[in-house]
Amino acid sequence: MADLKLTDVGKTYGGTVEVLKHIDLDIEAGELIVFVGPSGCGKSTLLRMIAGLEKITAGTLDIAGQRVNDVPPAQRGIAMVFQSYALYPHMTVRDNMSFALQIAKKSKAEITEAVERAARMLQLTPYLDRLPKALSGGQRQRVAIGRAIVRDPKVFLFDEPLSNLDAALRVATRIEIAQLKEQMPDRTMIYVTHDQVEAMTLATRIVVLANKGIAQVGSPLELYERPKSEFVAQFIGSPAMNLLPGEITGTGMRTTVRLAGGGTAVSDVSTSDADMGMQVNVGVRPEDCTIARQAAVYSGKVALTEALGEVTLLHFDPDEHAQEPVIAKLPGIHKGLRGETVKLSVDPAKVHLFAQGTSLLYR
Repeated sequence: MADLKLTDVGKTYGGTVEVLKHIDLDIEAGELIVFVGPSGCGKSTLLRMIAGLEKITAGTLDIAGQRVNDVPPAQRGIAMVFQSYALYPHMTVRDNMSFALQIAKKSKAEITEAVERAARMLQLTPYLDRLPKALSGGQRQRVAIGRAIVRDPKVFLFDEPLSNLDAALRVATRIEIAQLKEQMPDRTMIYVTHDQVEAMTLATRIVVLANKGIAQVGSPLELYERPKSEFVAQFIGSPAMNLLPGEITGTGMRTTVRLAGGGTAVSDVSTSDADMGMQVNVGVRPEDCTIARQAAVYSGKVALTEALGEVTLLHFDPDEHAQEPVIAKLPGIHKGLRGETVKLSVDPAKVHLFAQGTSLLYR
């Protein structure tokens, strides 16, 4: 088991191009941490710094209590699974998985035991004597994971390992990774992805990266239910959270907000008399919207509907007051709403308030 500690870690290229700064993160042994964030936020760079493939230009990295800033990758006790399988095409599955152990001069018995154990875990036993070209994409990625397992590392690093797979294989391989973690509960894993479903279903905790630093760290449900900022609120969840500007007109245990578009929102957020008249953005997730008959948080004309079977997405005409066009995600099938004016209501417990100017959650 190994824990990791990043203290004020930063990355600069050429002394002038700053990619990451002030990264402080404690990862407990046995956790599965997922790095997410927009393209270019530095999540893969941070992973490569942990692996030793990128130099840390500021701060310190400790693995299992040992400072490893200047320790070579091979001596850090880590194994990395890349986006590309990077298998040797002329080697069988068995040889691909055992190659690192052969280089390390392990005995034939040790190598055989390690490979067969990993093959059983990943359901690769029938394919050990095949070449990579005779495998599907999902099987090749499992071989790449098996190659990491046989090294028995302290920490596993995954850099978008499912991005090259089709939709069905992504689901299957994601489940296999979750099962692998259950079989190896003492191993620390760090996983980079841009896929929210992977992050929400796999992670012990999610690290959201943005603006060269960490925007928020928390469990998947914590980030979904209590985002600290508008950025996290809109990044976690699909479709993104709707943001509607307004002004606080009623305070107390429940807060009333008059929206710029004419609606009224009620939130379970408690406020004081000092908050009266404060400018806020009301955050409402599309899946928390229901069709209303009377008073509504939002009312607008439906420009487009997307019938997905289990849910229907309603896209409303752009509103000059909303930051983005409003979207509602309704369970089931809803026909004949395109071109109609629809009112939406939201449970006050699901209404978030963000202070305008700071974009921070109001609590």
